[in-house]
Amino acid sequence: MFFFILLVANIFWKLSLQGEESTNVDSLVTFWGMNISAPFTWMAHHVAQVTKAILHFFGSQVSLLPTNILRYPNNNSVQIIWACTGIKQAYICLCILAFAQGPWNKKIWYIPLSLLVVYVFNLIRIFFIVVSIENHPGWFHFLHTYFFKYIFYGVIFLIWLFWEENFVGKESRVPE
Repeated sequence: MFFFILLVANIFWKLSLQGEESTNVDSLVTFWGMNISAPFTWMAHHVAQVTKAILHFFGSQVSLLPTNILRYPNNNSVQIIWACTGIKQAYICLCILAFAQGPWNKKIWYIPLSLLVVYVFNLIRIFFIVVSIENHPGWFHFLHTYFFKYIFYGVIFLIWLFWEENFVGKESRVPE
């Protein structure tokens, strides 16, 4: 069921949302043609600000430019765009848990807690990508496109698995 919901949610996302992945910080994001850019723009800026704050906490000299570019003194940089917000992963996690078996009185608190985990993991993902590109800019593509993408889905799988193992009654898992 996990993989079916993951696939359907991902297909729905790809068919219904369109967005520019350009250097324009105010990129247009649409849902069936309606402009829904504002939350993505806000979240991209928020993720960039929080990432900069975490990096500064650890002594990094990274600066944040108005276009959500995190730049090191050696000019290696990363731009946080709408697709870096973790909103898609939060949506997929929400779909998986909403359609999972189990009691709604527990889903009411488990879903928001899971979305918080997704948010924190996204910040960790961005942090490690930005840290890595300071001295190894060639690592960006691998870390962004492959490594963290699949770890992100692994985190969502573990969230679902924890739900299934701890909150879904054994009687609801056994086919009749």
